[in-house]
Amino acid sequence: MNKVFVKTLISVTLATGFVTGGAIFSLAAEKQVTEKQGKNLYVIAFESELPKEYEEIIEKAGGQVVKVLPEVGGIQAQSDEPAFLSNLKKVQSIEVANEEVPLALNQPATIPNLSQKAFINEQGNLWDLQWDIQRVTNNEKSYEIETGGYENDKGEIVHKAVVGVIDTGIDPSHPDLQKNLLGGQNLVPPGMDATETGDPNDIVDRNGHGTHVSGIIAANGNVKGVGPDLGIRTYRVFYSELPQTLPSFIIDGIISATNDNVDVINMSLRLYNSSKTIIQGETYKTTADTLLWKRAIQYALKNDVIVVAASGNESLNLDDKKQVSDFLNVTYEPFGISFKGPTTVVPAQMPGVINVSASNKWSKQELAFFSNYGHSAIDVAAPGGDLGAKYAETFDPATADITNLILSTWPTYLSMPAMPYAYEAGTSMAAPQVAGIAGVIKAANPDFTPSQVSAIIKQTAIDYGKPGQDALYGSGEANAYRALMDVKK
Repeated sequence: MNKVFVKTLISVTLATGFVTGGAIFSLAAEKQVTEKQGKNLYVIAFESELPKEYEEIIEKAGGQVVKVLPEVGGIQAQSDEPAFLSNLKKVQSIEVANEEVPLALNQPATIPNLSQKAFINEQGNLWDLQWDIQRVTNNEKSYEIETGGYENDKGEIVHKAVVGVIDTGIDPSHPDLQKNLLGGQNLVPPGMDATETGDPNDIVDRNGHGTHVSGIIAANGNVKGVGPDLGIRTYRVFYSELPQTLPSFIIDGIISATNDNVDVINMSLRLYNSSKTIIQGETYKTTADTLLWKRAIQYALKNDVIVVAASGNESLNLDDKKQVSDFLNVTYEPFGISFKGPTTVVPAQMPGVINVSASNKWSKQELAFFSNYGHSAIDVAAPGGDLGAKYAETFDPATADITNLILSTWPTYLSMPAMPYAYEAGTSMAAPQVAGIAGVIKAANPDFTPSQVSAIIKQTAIDYGKPGQDALYGSGEANAYRALMDVKK
């Protein structure tokens, strides 16, 4: 019997700022750290389209343009001039500008006493371990209706729909992903760390998160995705192994994916936006990055791109605005940032975005313990995994059951010995389940609009939790088979 090594990677990071929706399993979370790499970076939103003299405006204020976002009237700039923001305030065509602060996740770690359980003796096919994909596809029945593509006479896969994954990149050589990978872009500027040269083709995953997410959507090998013949385009917006990112990188990802004519965008990431954000004593009714996020989401939706996002992993009731604001104020105080007034998750709670919470293997009444929730916030749930009922009750590592996690693809070059698959959990793992469902719906019905696809996913979700719309599951747990059967009628 061949031994297939399945890597268990459990993050012990409290997710704050821009983060992936990966697993949060520590009892005592560590704070994040800022790491500016010597760059003072700013995001600037003009009132409408970019003026022709935008470079001159930035240079006159004491900065230089790093990234241009013409579709949304935005710019990322770098400046060492202390009066840079004050100078920009004098420009009538600028609506708002603020400093960007990259936040880093702590290094992942394994739960004590769990690593020895991470080796599984199996034949090559790992379908029996994929409880999540089994459930979402009704044990492969959805594949009989639509896989996202087909094999032509030349043995090539024809992709009927494409999902853009805005994340940490991908392992381009992974055998379970190669056939469905259609390329992508690196959107991280040069110099953000020692490895970043600005090469637009450098989509190599430095963290593993993006590879894991991509496998949930469209793996086709020892593990299967929701749509094993869907196309994948990757947009790398995170740099370093930690990983880190900036709002403008992700906004660029939304725009680039839309311009590449993807059908669906998956964002297993999130930040929070308040009606009043105070940064270093300066009060913003809306920050430039949030304004550009809204514009980018609308740009995608107007171009018939379905947008799916993770709700976040802080166990917060998103309906309780005070709870969310209090959490953020404690978290961001070391960075000189505070929040007042109603706060929402970005991009998940933006209009038109499908906001996904994380369900688990063992309950139809409880979410994964880390998942955010809220009656007015969640559209649907999808399998995000956890460590089982006993762990959710006790948080005792000795009770952890890794078979409750989500198994998917992993870069072999990030682990020793080389392990091409990993167990993870989080709303990061739930969102791509829904993105895959949206992809196969779009493959079966190319003319469907984002609102139609969203409606189908919600209407055909399995009604877990309280009957009808509820705070945990929204409309229910999303299901590819039920959605495709409904479309087929």
